[in-house]
Amino acid sequence: MTDLNTFQQFFYYFSENGSYVFEQFITHFLISIYGVILAAIVGIPLGILISKYAKLSGFIITIANIIQTIPALALLAILMLGMGLGKTTVIITVFLYSLLPIIKNTYTGINNINKDLTDSGRGMGMTRIQVLYMIELPLSLSVIIAGIRIALVVAIGITAIGAFIGAGGLGDIIIRGTNATDGTAIILAGAIPTALMAVITDLILGFIERKLDPVKRHKNLATPTVQSLNE
Repeated sequence: MTDLNTFQQFFYYFSENGSYVFEQFITHFLISIYGVILAAIVGIPLGILISKYAKLSGFIITIANIIQTIPALALLAILMLGMGLGKTTVIITVFLYSLLPIIKNTYTGINNINKDLTDSGRGMGMTRIQVLYMIELPLSLSVIIAGIRIALVVAIGITAIGAFIGAGGLGDIIIRGTNATDGTAIILAGAIPTALMAVITDLILGFIERKLDPVKRHKNLATPTVQSLNE
């Protein structure tokens, strides 16, 4: 009976506050996206750089690892001292947390490319930039997307904590629920959309990652060729 009452309250809350939940959902998603996009703008070039200059890889990846070891609330508190409350502080926190998977996957993706392919490109007269844009990045794109996928799922969780410093988002609804006398339904109204956002984002980016996988793309392209030869 208690469960039934909780679910009744949950649906009642949605019927009364649906537009507010949707508004916070969009806010939550945009904060996460902005932080990850900033991390991709910085992290992908850094990943490319350390794949070319191996001596830098240990230093840069270590710094990104150290950032990851700082608890999210502690990092928010540190940044808040200099940047104040609100969305910008959370976006920068998401940016910092997203650097490691993006840098590491870019570095790994490019380093795992068969060197015969890049050597063939240079043998055909390609410059280093042409080899990068025409061979290395296309072949490592699925691995880079995997890094962005990890970063975005983590970012959604961090953004929920950002509600503690006035950034809004679905975490704001969860906090309201924890402050209410019987707020289980309100907590669910914030927690369930947050979980759905993370799951849907992971599924979509996972689909894109598989589509961009060079091995699977090669198999898909090779199958019609085999059929045509048999005919």
